[in-house]
Amino acid sequence: MLVYTFDQTFDGVLSAVFDAFFRHQEPDMLMGEGEQLPLFCDETWHVTTTEEKASRVWKGLEKLLTKEAMRLIMVSWLSEEKELSTPLLHYIYKVFKTGKSVERNFSDADVLHVTNTARRVMHEQLRMKQFIRFQKAKDGTYLGVVSPDNNVLPLIIDHFRDRFGDQAWLIYDAKHKYGYYYSPSETGDEALTRITFEDENTLPFSLEDGKMSEGILSENDRLFQNLWQTYFKAICIKERMNPRKQLSDMPRRYWKYMTEKQS
Repeated sequence: MLVYTFDQTFDGVLSAVFDAFFRHQEPDMLMGEGEQLPLFCDETWHVTTTEEKASRVWKGLEKLLTKEAMRLIMVSWLSEEKELSTPLLHYIYKVFKTGKSVERNFSDADVLHVTNTARRVMHEQLRMKQFIRFQKAKDGTYLGVVSPDNNVLPLIIDHFRDRFGDQAWLIYDAKHKYGYYYSPSETGDEALTRITFEDENTLPFSLEDGKMSEGILSENDRLFQNLWQTYFKAICIKERMNPRKQLSDMPRRYWKYMTEKQS
């Protein structure tokens, strides 16, 4: 068994494809550095990631795949799934080996794996657009805290920038430990900043439930939260309650940051 190891970056996957063709090999697996090698591994090759190799592979893909297929490949990587690297390597390898797009060949296990992973990420990014709840600080900044399974913030930021382009807001991903801060500006993209915090213990909001500290919460926001919770209860018709349907539409793992599900 031939195993390639890489630095677990997307450019690393593309560099692995480059190395595979350069060395005239077809690796059986692509694993992250430091991961336990399989028992029957008899040859390894460490992939050195370079921008040049990644760029050449990506440009080659653009000539063979549709824009939708290119997007699905990028989106699938946002799943941060460890098991994705090997099928993704094989998927891209097959594109170059056959010289044509294989994106619709769902009988191929690697194509199916990458496509299903991308669909799962896309499904969650839709949920994030629906389930983010904002609180308003005294300085007028809105805060929304989320904790998605996949790294979906890059996919949803444009949605909120379009909808709330005249307001300052921060969307923070508690699981992946980063967020985006937006402030109204005529400079376009320069108003959007990717942020991280060195010490999350000093944040003015809780990562457990997303609640903003009372000292910086807008005076009216508590009232609006109470109104929203009252409205949510008022529109509920007990005789028509369907907990299974509700859990399907609104999974419990998202509840902790949703105002209507907080007491």
